[in-house]
Amino acid sequence: MIEKHDLHHEFPEYYDRIHELKTHDSHFARLFEEYHDLNREILRIEEGIENTTDEYLEELKKKRLLHKDKLYSMITNN
Repeated sequence: MIEKHDLHHEFPEYYDRIHELKTHDSHFARLFEEYHDLNREILRIEEGIENTTDEYLEELKKKRLLHKDKLYSMITNN
């Protein structure tokens, strides 16, 4: 089973805060979209829809994690 990494699954307790930031903070909205683009690409690779090298997949996962850290910091005001 492929694990879900969208922000609403990662941080369900911040659902309202994520929605608020998406609609009122253009920087957050851009990072949010970039995160989800990365996540969708990773899912396609993990599901076998797209093929790539393990190194490329790991690089995508690292980028996704960096984006998630930035977004979490914005969500929690840290």
